[in-house]
Amino acid sequence: MPAKTIPDRSIRICADRGGTFCDVHASFPDPEKTNERKEIVVKLLSQDPANYSDAPTEGIRRVLEIATGETIPRGTVLSTDKIDYIRLSTTVATNALLERKGHKHALLITRGFKDLLLIGNQSRPKIFDLNIRRPPPLYSAVLEVDERVTLVGYTSDPKAEEHAVRFDEHGKVKRGYRGAGWDGEGDAEGPGEVVQGLSGEAVRVMRRPDMAKVREDLKKLYDDGYRSIAIVFCHSYTYPEHELEVAALARTLGFKHVSASSQLLPMIKMVPRGVSSTADAYLTPVLRQYLDGFFSGFDEKLRDGKTRSPRVEFMGSDGGLLDLNNFSGLKSILSGPAGGVVGYALTSWDEEKRIPVIGIDVGGTSTDVSRFAGRYEVVYETTTAGVTIQSPQLDINTVAAGGGSCLTFQNGLFLAGPHSAGAEPGPACYRKGGPLAVTDANLVLGRLVPDYFPKIFGKSENEPLDVEASRSAFDKLAAEINASVSEDKKMGLDEIVYGFIKVANETMCRPIRALTEARGYATSKHILASFGGAGGQHACEIAQLLGIKTILIHHYSSILSAYGLALADRAYELQEPSSTFYTSENRSTLRARLDKLDAQVREELSRQGFEGSRVRTERMLNMRFEGTDTALMVLPTPEDGDGDEDFETAFKRVYKAEFGFLLETKSIIVDDVKVRGIGKTFDSLGESVFKEVARIEKRDVDPAKADSTHSVYFDGVGRVKDTPVFLLTSLHVGDTVKGPAMIIDNTQTIVIIPGATAVLTSKHLYITLD
Repeated sequence: MPAKTIPDRSIRICADRGGTFCDVHASFPDPEKTNERKEIVVKLLSQDPANYSDAPTEGIRRVLEIATGETIPRGTVLSTDKIDYIRLSTTVATNALLERKGHKHALLITRGFKDLLLIGNQSRPKIFDLNIRRPPPLYSAVLEVDERVTLVGYTSDPKAEEHAVRFDEHGKVKRGYRGAGWDGEGDAEGPGEVVQGLSGEAVRVMRRPDMAKVREDLKKLYDDGYRSIAIVFCHSYTYPEHELEVAALARTLGFKHVSASSQLLPMIKMVPRGVSSTADAYLTPVLRQYLDGFFSGFDEKLRDGKTRSPRVEFMGSDGGLLDLNNFSGLKSILSGPAGGVVGYALTSWDEEKRIPVIGIDVGGTSTDVSRFAGRYEVVYETTTAGVTIQSPQLDINTVAAGGGSCLTFQNGLFLAGPHSAGAEPGPACYRKGGPLAVTDANLVLGRLVPDYFPKIFGKSENEPLDVEASRSAFDKLAAEINASVSEDKKMGLDEIVYGFIKVANETMCRPIRALTEARGYATSKHILASFGGAGGQHACEIAQLLGIKTILIHHYSSILSAYGLALADRAYELQEPSSTFYTSENRSTLRARLDKLDAQVREELSRQGFEGSRVRTERMLNMRFEGTDTALMVLPTPEDGDGDEDFETAFKRVYKAEFGFLLETKSIIVDDVKVRGIGKTFDSLGESVFKEVARIEKRDVDPAKADSTHSVYFDGVGRVKDTPVFLLTSLHVGDTVKGPAMIIDNTQTIVIIPGATAVLTSKHLYITLD
């Protein structure tokens, strides 16, 4: 196809660089059908230094070759004229954190708090371990800055409102503090200027930083080779001036990256705010270095950010797309899995039926689970690799059970995981002398068919999966298991192998129950959306264990993280601290603050090219009962109270759902004011899968249409010698396959258990259980 048939700025590319594979999904206008778009899928190894230096760049080069019909040699700087946008999700920062391979950086902290982040919050995750190994802090040096501010008054003053400092509309003191500890002369408990903080609280500046001394100390750090710093000062969430002064100075001295905690996330609690800043200073330089390498593979138009240039967008941990200026190490920790959540959420949700969806992503080493009920479930504090981070992230639960999880028999127990065989040496069937894994169990039970599997195994990487290696390893294990039980309890090989699959399935169900039953939702009233390479082999049985009747498997389920990028929205949010009681008098003030943030968010999204009906905002307050320290981010619905942003009713609803009780006698405090803006990147996804299933004409598929038959073991039925194996590509919309059966496409095997029925729709396999 000649290049001229593809219009400029028309190819849309989404690349998800995972730990093992890099998936690329692209679409471009079909030259023959003007209103339709052709789709391309490219799957390649994330690292293959012998052939290419960067996987997403290589994937995009292959896409451009396919779309334009031109030959583009490797290593060429790619022209971006034909590209509309490139969207990336990457695990670079996550892997740097897990492997502790981030950037060397220094921590600047208020004098006297040098060891604060090392002490942390004193939580003991492994309380009974005799040899406790605490992960070392992320920073390599600490510089104490002689500065100090403090809040006026004290928290549990019963007459706090009456005693508080009063300010006029310009933030000047009208009347000083009058509560316990007042020195009787000035405006507070001691000397120092009293100013109004961002949260409305009175702040007493006890000591300003000596900038000449700070300059001297920073120069020493610079000479020692530091180029990245994190700044964490006391109470900077409400009084950021000192942090901003030091940050500006550091930039003039040549520090490449400066993370000021007050600018990252201005929230109360110095420890999580501090750890988040050090994580940002540790990860962002690594991410920037990777992105510099990525951009060097393209012409300079890709980076200039002009309206006529192609856009580059990145997936943030909260499921929204960010531009280059707003993307940082801290916001990219869940960049990879977030794409998958967006992908299943938007393709499985029906706005009319409103049935909540559980997404389960079964990979090689782990299974990621999340829930979607109309909006993404976000958490504001998470712990990754022993580092507790304060940053909005999708609520994704991970458990160490996947295709590569090792199978062992210890103390009379069948165990699946947590150790993984990895990609090297891999499971026993990979012909590299690896341990027994879940993949081996599926192979022995007939749930993987070597003939349809790529022949990429063994030393020369051209041999099929080795069934015999798996079987002989299981024979040894079966002999050991049967030797440990009495004669009447001995089991056959299939029973033992299936026992391990049951254990793995139960392990995968654990995080699902934590997201549903543990939070008061009935698991059986959900739909299961399965994706990831190994999801199809386990989906039916996991649904059966949980009492779920409907399973959705998208045609792109093995590259759903990349496909999700194509559907994601642009996001931008602003947050400010607050320290007020939620009362009918304060409601209008809080609303005015929300209005102000709302206008700023809309202005930024308009700068990014989103206006009018393409923009919507979510206005939230972070609220808690007085005397408690757990705040909940609350977004009111029209059904709450008077329907006019009734935050109090909404907070009580959310609190009751989370904790099961209310503290009726306590006042409600607002800790933060937040507005999240969403710029819609598409008009409509068409009709939902449920409407399509109701509309289409269904017909049973003749078993003779099967590509082959295979001997497969099913629970309760035993071996079914002639289980039909269908190729997904040979089935048509409306074709109905009844279990027991297997459906195989280029990237995955889907097991349909007895009692299950699968209907093929235009974009999904729609499976129902009896």
